[in-house]
Amino acid sequence: MKVKLYVEGGGDGKELRIACRRGFHELCGKAGFRLRPVACGSRNDAFDRFKTALSVEDDYYPMLLVDSEAEVCDIGRPWSHLAKQDGWKKPRRAKDNQAQLMVQCMETWCVADRKALRGFFGQKLQEGALPPLDGLERRSKDDVQRKLNHATRKCGDDRMYKKGKRSFELIATLDPSVLEEHLPHFKRLCETLRSLM
Repeated sequence: MKVKLYVEGGGDGKELRIACRRGFHELCGKAGFRLRPVACGSRNDAFDRFKTALSVEDDYYPMLLVDSEAEVCDIGRPWSHLAKQDGWKKPRRAKDNQAQLMVQCMETWCVADRKALRGFFGQKLQEGALPPLDGLERRSKDDVQRKLNHATRKCGDDRMYKKGKRSFELIATLDPSVLEEHLPHFKRLCETLRSLM
């Protein structure tokens, strides 16, 4: 089955959307999945594009991938979380496996792979400033982002972590097997894709 992944990210500009699409394509490819990521910009835009895709007869199986923005209580019920967090009603034709979450944000994926971080940021990365690997998905979005920024602040303006193109370049370097080891929701995404492809 061919999968189209509607991803939160990429902002409004063409260059950023290309970078977002490329980053997620590279990461998923390393996990063994050939799929088509669609960089949608805002989370609401991602949800709207996903709903449109559900209503169109297509060769692709649409899936939604957005930040959870908060801790998720039940890994198997993403639509319940999205209803509580965003007020989104599960579309009539949607299945539970069509909603996937980056818990609590994309940066959680980034901090899970310390080897990739060292390779990307170099020797000035302050690894001790990063959050512990244990229980990463329970750490708040603000905490993870703040610690990632702090850990890379001495890497220089052209090297430190920044949302946007740099963040998507980092996503492309991550090792999916490491993410599966530390992040239950990333593991759920991979298991879902394995069952479909």
